[in-house]
This record gives sequence, structure tokens and C-alpha cells, in this order.
Amino acid sequence: MSLAPIGKKTVRDIDVSLKRVLVRADLNVPLDHGAISDDTRIRESLPTIKYLQEQQATVVVCSHLGRPKGHDDSLSLSPVAGRMGNLLGQEVFFAEDCVGPAAETAVRSADSGRVVLLENLRFHAEEEANDPEFAGALASLADVYVDDAFGSAHRAHASTEGVTHFLPAVAGFLMEKEVAYLSALVADPPRPFAAVIGGAKVSTKIAAIEHLLPKLDILVLGGGMANTFLKATGIDVRMSIVEDAQVEIAGRILDRARERGVEVHLPKDVVAAERFAADAGSRTVLVGKVPRGYMILDVGPESLAEARKALSRAKAVVWNGPMGVFEMDKFAAGSFGMARLIAGLDATTVVGGGETAEVVAQLGLQGQFSHVSTGGGASLEMLEGKELPGVAALMDA
Repeated sequence: MSLAPIGKKTVRDIDVSLKRVLVRADLNVPLDHGAISDDTRIRESLPTIKYLQEQQATVVVCSHLGRPKGHDDSLSLSPVAGRMGNLLGQEVFFAEDCVGPAAETAVRSADSGRVVLLENLRFHAEEEANDPEFAGALASLADVYVDDAFGSAHRAHASTEGVTHFLPAVAGFLMEKEVAYLSALVADPPRPFAAVIGGAKVSTKIAAIEHLLPKLDILVLGGGMANTFLKATGIDVRMSIVEDAQVEIAGRILDRARERGVEVHLPKDVVAAERFAADAGSRTVLVGKVPRGYMILDVGPESLAEARKALSRAKAVVWNGPMGVFEMDKFAAGSFGMARLIAGLDATTVVGGGETAEVVAQLGLQGQFSHVSTGGGASLEMLEGKELPGVAALMDA
């Protein structure tokens, strides 16, 4: 699949030599008792940082971590500075605030080619409020702004949109790659084009499905959201999670898919359990045979076999949303099976971030996909055809 230019200037298009460059990265890494359990997002930020270092820029990196309400030591970016330094092979200086004297001193003290990481942006409520004064304080630390945080590009925050009113603003390499892959896939996908859509709630995926439907040849549905579609076809899903307010919409989507000749695959068999628990008694049954009092928590092997047959013809596949409750081992086979299935296809394969990327990472399959997005919400909004505020704010090419 050929990737078109993203229509925005990138870090290649601007002089950064010997300048102070503010880089908005997505370093919202998972923590396990204070330790980084997956450093993928840190690694993905490195190409842009290394490029800036090669240009002898002073690299000032900022990010959020978690959802703190004010200062919270458990959500400090200090451990990220340590890991980033290990990966870069040099010390990353850590500023104990992202604005004010601590940030200003850290940046002023850093030589050309060195990296400073600012403390968690969300320790300040002004970040999410896109406060102009806060954005101006961030911008005052640098001469140029580079947005490399695709995972936050769907939010108009001070560090993603506000700073662009104060500094020349361009895309980093990760932002460029993310936007190029997802926009090319939605605009002009290779044929046949397939989407695999899962996750818990159909309400969060309706807009993406509706936007993709005119371009799709194959649609595979799974996860909790598939229950709403199954109910729309008249199947009794017993105690399974269903969004009753979306049943009529799901039915209309299935009707439109048939009219357009889109091949739709709903689960044929499922893993159903007595309750939502890792140790619950479970059975693999056909979708119309779920026992009374049971709930669907994963797709079954027949569903995966049907998906394999359908997807083997595809030239491009986008996958967003797990096939079941993969956090529980007993109900992870569907999601893991789908990951292995798509990873083995001779096609352009794109994973839409979030939980789907977690499944791929758990299996160590990242390198077997054409692209694994770092942004769940942002990738979903691109699949919905929306323009992301963080991208729209960058300078046009």
C-alpha cells in the first residue's frame, strides 16, 4: 500500500539546528507498582528525538501519564526519563515541573544535542483545559514545536493544540507514520479491504463502521459489541452484555452491508460463562445455544476458522477491538487467535491501538503487522473520518 504525504510539514521541513525544540511525545506507558511494564511508546518516540539530536537541537520532551488530579508522585515521569536514557545511551535530564523555574532551569542548563524530559503535563489542570497562558509558558521553553504524540492528537489540549499558536509547529516521524497509514487505508485501500471490529461497546464503534462500510468488502465482528448485532438478527444472547439502545442501529448497519454487498461475519460459536470471572465455569457453544443464565465472553474456534477463510482473500485489514475478555486467560483464545491469524496474512495489516495493540504486544507480534498504532482513541477517530485537532493545528505542507 502506497502512503501519501500527510499534507502537513514534518520535522524534516524546518530548520532545527542548534534550536530548542519542544517535542510532545506520548509517554503514557503502563506502570506495574511504579515500574514500566511496556516501553513501546518510549521506543516509538526515539526516531524523532535522535534526529533532533543529530541536528544539535536541545530536545525538550513533554507528555502526560495517567489521569492525575493534581500532583501525584505515583504518576511522575521520572521513571520514563531513566528508561529513555537507557535506550538513548545517555542521561536524560528530568525537570521536576513542566513549566516555571524548574523547567526553565533544566532547559537552560542543557547543551545542544541533549534531552530534557519535563514532568507530567497533567499535574496542571490547565493542560486539559487548553489554557492559553499555560500553553504560552510551555512554548516559552523552545523555538520550535514538534508533535509526535498521535495517541493524544484527538484532544485539543495545551500541549497538542495550544502551543501551536506560539511556535512553528510540525509533525514528528511517528505522527507522520500514523497519519499516513490510517489516512491511506481509509481513503484508498487495496482490495479486497476487510475490517475486524471488536471491543465491549458497539456505541463506540458505530461511527467507524458506518464510515468504513462504503469502502469495505469484508466485515468481521466480535467482542461484546457483536452481541448487539446478534440480538439484531433475533438471536437470544441470554445474559450477555447488550446495548439495547443500539440494536436498531446495528440492524440497519447489517441491512446496509447486505445492500452494498459487504460480506459480514458474526460469531458462529462462542465461549459462554456462568459469570464474569476468571474462574467461572464455561462452555463453547453455537451462538443460538447459549445456556440460560450464561453470558458470552469470547468467540469460539468455528468463528475464527470462518474469519480465517474470509480474511485470507483480503489485501488490506484494519483491526480495532479484541474478540473477547482477553484479560482473563480462559477468554483470551479468540483475541490471541485473531492476532496470529491477521499477523500471518499476505496483506497490509493495521492494528488500531488501545487494547488491540495490547493483545499484539502480549504475543510479541508487533513486527509481523504493517503498522501497530500507538493511539486507540485517535486511530478510531481517524477511522471515523474525523480530522484530529492535534494534526489540524500543524503547519500545512
